[in-house]
Order: sequence, then structure tokens, then C-alpha cells
Amino acid sequence: MELKGIHHLSALTANAAKNVEFYTEVMGMRLVKKTVNQDDVGVYHLFYGDERGNPGTELTFFEIPMAAPNYRGASSISGTSLRVKNDEALDYWKKRFEEHGVDHEDIRIRAGRNTLAFEDFEGQRLILVSDENNTGVLGGVPWEKAPVPQAYGIIGLGPIYLTVRDPEPTAQILTKVMGFRRKENADYTAGDGDVLVFETGEGGTGAEVHIIKAPELPFERQGRGGVHHVAFRVDDEEELKKWINHINDTGLPNSGFVERYYFRSLYFREPNGILFELATDGPGFATDEDLAHLGESLSLPPYLEPQREQIEAKLKPLDTKQGE
Repeated sequence: MELKGIHHLSALTANAAKNVEFYTEVMGMRLVKKTVNQDDVGVYHLFYGDERGNPGTELTFFEIPMAAPNYRGASSISGTSLRVKNDEALDYWKKRFEEHGVDHEDIRIRAGRNTLAFEDFEGQRLILVSDENNTGVLGGVPWEKAPVPQAYGIIGLGPIYLTVRDPEPTAQILTKVMGFRRKENADYTAGDGDVLVFETGEGGTGAEVHIIKAPELPFERQGRGGVHHVAFRVDDEEELKKWINHINDTGLPNSGFVERYYFRSLYFREPNGILFELATDGPGFATDEDLAHLGESLSLPPYLEPQREQIEAKLKPLDTKQGE
């Protein structure tokens, strides 16, 4: 069993309409699925990705209307990287952010790669990372109908940043339970503190977790602009069931098998309280929609379809026309 890399990351928004506008029109990502939070069907769950929403490219948002702002701190997913093809793409994005009034930093090196940190309209912390010399997990293909040229489009999720007071318990779960390895000669120091780098599968930008040591920070209080969980790639359902047995053998409390229709999952918290998910690569988002029309209509898994009328009555309509 080996985790293949990052599968998706799920964050929180208080405004689904503005979220769609920002991530499709400014960031040029494709809304590949408009559905609901299966644990609270009265709110949206939005999935953005490459042309197909391939595993490793998915940035998702749970809508929590009226949510308070995220209070930043330890025991958190404190940064989400989005991959672009090369250094030239970062120059394009810096100009684009300036044109659209997006808060951003200057381009600088993180862990040996050129990066560009920025925030969305709710303070979601994001980092564009160049794949200029990446030799690990391959990225996806940006949607050709997006408002951003394909050459500069986002090709997937990059390193995920975890901020904790004590890295050791999290590191033990990553290496001893989940099969990650410490990346050789990759640790570094950032403004926030010492950073430990771990990788899985083929490695590279799409398969890394960076742990920031911040012993003095208060604990995070999640709200809009925060991150709910990160998911890691499992090949298929058969392998997921092996992971479930493995996690059970460790004694870690967990969700057991969870049917998400577009993929199958297992959830558990590592010792610092951060929520991890293991998710299968399939079946994928074209299961119930034609590939050419992904994200245009409200999609519900079969077990929620009988409730469609009641669910739609609770949701504010969203303008999800894309590629026009």
C-alpha cells in the first residue's frame, strides 16, 4: 500500500456565489461539480479542478453561511499550494493578481521552488508553486475554455502546509502509519518557523506535506477562509479497505468506509487534531454528468436524489456558466 500524493483539499467559504466567481473567473479553475455537503445537505459543496477534476487537482469548498472569520493558529492546515507549469507562469499570475486586486506577496523561493503566495477574498491562504523542475507526480491539464491561458493554468495541488506546536506526533503518523518518508536535505526555515518536509509516492510537488513548527501559537478556530481537511490518494476501493484495516490496527479512531459517490473515503485525525482523509482515485466526476457539462447543474448522489426538491428549495441559485 502506498499513498500516491495529494487527492484534494476542502476549505470553508461563507459565500458560495463569490467563491465561484473568484475561482472560475480569476483563478481560471473549472467548477467540475456543484453538489451539497453530504453531512449537511442544506449547503453547497463546490469542487474545482483541471479539465476533468482529476485526483490531485481538486480544491473544494464547503459553504457555511454567516461563518465567522478563521482565527489562525496551530493544529491547522495553514497553507495550500496550487501548481503551475513553470516560472514564467508565476510572472503571468503576479500581473493578473495586480489587475484583479488580489492580495499577494512577491515571488520567492520556498523549499527550492519559486512560489507566489496570495489570499482569496476571505483570507484563504494559497501559494502558487512552479513545477519548473518537478520530477514527481504529474500534474493535470487546465481546461481549455478557462479565462486563463492553458500554458499558465493551474495543474494541481502542491505541497500542503500544516502548522503545529509539536511536529513529532504528526511526523510519526505520516511516516509510521501513512508511509510518508522524510525528504532528504529538504527541511528549511521560513518566517513562521522551522519546516519539516515529507513526501509519498513518486514525490514532487503533488505529493508533499510541509510541517511548520510553531510552539507559541494559540490553537486555530476554524471559520471562513480556513481549511477543513486534506485528502490523500488511494488507488482504488480494494486498497482503501486495506487502509481501513491498517488504521484500525493502529487504534486510531476513524470514520470507517464512507461512500462519497465520486470517490470512497476514510477519515481520521492525527494527534495534533488535523483531519486527514484517504480517498480513492475513482469513480470520478463524469459519473453522473457529461464531461462537456461538468458543474453546470446541481448533482446529487443517488441516495440523495429522492430529496432533490427539498434540497434545492434550501439553496440559493448559483450562476455556474463557464467557458462562454
